[in-house]
Amino acid sequence: MLSGKRGLVVGIANEASIAAGCARAFAGAGAKLAATYLNEKALPYVKPVTDAFGCELLLPCDVRIPGQLDAVFERIGAQWGGLDFLLHAIAFAPAADLHGRVVDCSAEGFALAMDVSCHSFLRMARLAEPLMPNGGCLLTVTFYGSERVVAHYNLMGPVKAALESAVRYTAAELGAKGIRAHAISPGPIKTRAASGIAHFDELLAAEAAATPERQLVDIDDVGALAAFLVSDAARRVTGTIIPVDSGQHLMA
Repeated sequence: MLSGKRGLVVGIANEASIAAGCARAFAGAGAKLAATYLNEKALPYVKPVTDAFGCELLLPCDVRIPGQLDAVFERIGAQWGGLDFLLHAIAFAPAADLHGRVVDCSAEGFALAMDVSCHSFLRMARLAEPLMPNGGCLLTVTFYGSERVVAHYNLMGPVKAALESAVRYTAAELGAKGIRAHAISPGPIKTRAASGIAHFDELLAAEAAATPERQLVDIDDVGALAAFLVSDAARRVTGTIIPVDSGQHLMA
C-alpha cells in the first residue's frame, strides 16, 4: 500500500510509543522511513525500535534547540530528494503547569507547551512543503481532551485544541498542492508521554468500561489508521480529526 513512499516519524520514545506503532504499520506497508530521537539519553530506547523496521535515517531532533528540526529536513532532502508523508507525535508541558489548574499555568509554561506540541507541527509542515512537489500527507496526534474537560489533562486540553485548529488551516492552505493534513485522536493508551498525566491509570480503567466496544485501543490500532491516511486510498480525505477510540467519542 505504501511501496515507494518515503516518510518521517517524529516522536518515537520507546517500543510502546504511538509513533512506534505507526512506524511499524508504515514499514509493514512498504514505506521507507526516517525517524528522530530526542537526545543521546533517548537513543538507546529508540534505536532498537527503528532497527526493527529498517529505518534508513535516524536523526537527532529536539524542536526546542534552534536548527535541529531544519537539519532533519535538510538531510532528508539531500538523501531522498523528497518526502511523501510525516507523523508529528510529540507533546510536552512543564510538570508544574501540567499538574496544576489551567488558569494558574505560567506564561512561560503555556508558551513552551504550545511551541513543542503545536507550533512544531506548523514548522514541520512548512519544511515539508518544498519536499512534497507531488503532494503528501501530514499527520499529528491529538486527544479528546481538546473538546471536553478531562480530569487531570489540564493544560494539554487547550494546547491540543490549538493543534487541531492548526491541522484544519494547514489542510486548507496546502490543499491546492495536494498536501493533506489530519489529526488522529486515539483513546487513552498507556505510553511514556501519558505517564506524566496524574491518575492516568484511573482514566484507562474508566475508559475501558465506558466505551461501546468495552476495550481500549492500542498503538497498532492507531498505526493501521495512520497507514491508511497517508496512502493513495485516502487521497481525497483531508483536514479531519479522526477518532480511533473503540467508540468512546459517541458517549455523553
